[in-house]
Amino acid sequence: MKRALTVILLSILFVLFYFVFKNRGTLPVILPPAKIPVDRVNGDNLGLNIPDNFSIQIFAKDLTAPRVLKFDENDTLLASIPKAGQVVALPDYNHDGIADKTVILANSLNRPHGLALKDGRLYVAEVNNVISFDYDSQSLKVSNKKSELSLPGGGRHSTRTIEFGPDGNLYISVGSTCDVCIEKDERNGTILTADMKSSSVDIFARGLRNSVFFIFHPQTFKIWATEMGRDFLGDKLPPDEINIIEKDKDYGWPKCYGNRIHDTVFDKNLYTQIMPQPPCGETQPPVFDICAHCAPLGLSFIYSGQFPSEWQGDLLISYHGSWNSTKPVGYKVVKLNVEGEKIVSEEDFITGFLNGSQVIGRPVDLVFDKKGNLFISDDKAGYIFILKKLT
Repeated sequence: MKRALTVILLSILFVLFYFVFKNRGTLPVILPPAKIPVDRVNGDNLGLNIPDNFSIQIFAKDLTAPRVLKFDENDTLLASIPKAGQVVALPDYNHDGIADKTVILANSLNRPHGLALKDGRLYVAEVNNVISFDYDSQSLKVSNKKSELSLPGGGRHSTRTIEFGPDGNLYISVGSTCDVCIEKDERNGTILTADMKSSSVDIFARGLRNSVFFIFHPQTFKIWATEMGRDFLGDKLPPDEINIIEKDKDYGWPKCYGNRIHDTVFDKNLYTQIMPQPPCGETQPPVFDICAHCAPLGLSFIYSGQFPSEWQGDLLISYHGSWNSTKPVGYKVVKLNVEGEKIVSEEDFITGFLNGSQVIGRPVDLVFDKKGNLFISDDKAGYIFILKKLT
């Protein structure tokens, strides 16, 4: 009996080793995920590294994972709290850089994320819907809830971000339902554009796996977007991206990534055409490759009198941080040196969210107020920070 069991076990081991060595070089490079860093919040002793001649402090705390930030006409900060199903206002009546209270504007929403303001109404992007309210910026109250647009359901990437464009249309980022797949609903993995008068919705650009955040350049009005690449190709692939989004363009996902690189792990079709190399020849390359798994989210161009003149026009990006690389990466805010529509260099701007293997915070959105102060949401620590120039 023991001999029979031994023979069976050896046979199984032989088959396993045969399979591994036979397929070596053809299988995707999948590295084991890193251990989840120990949860720790640094409290009021922030431990963050910031540029010289600036200060940083907590503007608001005890929030349940704040995400998108938006200032109203009175420079009152609004924030979406998807996990709590809320949109809140954070007034600072005495202008001391600390929110005086948290006012719940809307509650019991379906993971609200994107926020936009237009013509006295507050627009909120839920998972599968865009809704709006009449918004009173004096009393900090909303009323007259209205359903505006229907969106594809959730799936793997359920956050929806919205911005009104210079043409008056509402632009909506809709992530993919999966890591890498052919979507059943072509609206997934896109940025949509909606005429709010007619409620007509069109695909503006496609091939975007998870462009959670995008903004309109304040001078050129072109859309700049962060993009998170697929998982399970190892620590170095694929790069996350910065893209300039143009109408009717394809940005590659799911078959391509980076600078028109064919994802042969997913797409095993053989293509005979030589030039341009399908299926990536007609896709749009990124403006800038970001470290794989760094998870870029919020972005904001620097046009602030509180920042040095040589920084004006540069781009700040928050790296939310990795979840499946062997070493944690990201967890910081970086500054990208922008020349025209090219990014020529990258440097750390705010670090300290990651301390060794301990995750202290995860930066999300970046917005400036009218005075040029920078506000940063952190959905790990439950904070919103304010960075301002020392006087």
